[in-house]
Amino acid sequence: MKQLILGGARSGKSRLAEQRALATGLPVALVVTMVPGDDAELAERIRRHQADRPADWRLVEAPTALAVALEPLLQAGYCVLVDCLTLWLTNLLLLECDTRLQAELDALDALLARTDGNLIMVSNEVGLGIVPMGALSRRFQDQAGWLHQRTAAVCDRVTLSVAGLPLEVK
Repeated sequence: MKQLILGGARSGKSRLAEQRALATGLPVALVVTMVPGDDAELAERIRRHQADRPADWRLVEAPTALAVALEPLLQAGYCVLVDCLTLWLTNLLLLECDTRLQAELDALDALLARTDGNLIMVSNEVGLGIVPMGALSRRFQDQAGWLHQRTAAVCDRVTLSVAGLPLEVK
């Protein structure tokens, strides 16, 4: 089963995804797409997330090559939880290489089309507000919206998390 969980900041989307991963009864692999770099506040957020999740979850960092990281985990029978697609997209956009961006998006689309594994993807819904003024922000918003549309189309279940409440979309 493939699932997409969308929501805004602090909407409860990651907690919901973690609960669903645990409920599968499968071993869980958490694929994270953000690395803290030299941001101390972000490093502390990551530390809190690590402390809150089960110690037996396998952790894989995939800031850019997401499909490459996912495929062997899905084949090995894990419930794979990706947190999150919009951070992954941001990492790709900041590379400023359109060829790489498109290759990674295509690779994810191809993997999602052919996999039957247990996959839960978390992403930020950013298209509910006004169109941003900056070119990079507009590009991010557009790319995120298109990514969510393509991903939702191939997912078995799509949930919007609002104020900690799951709203089933598909």
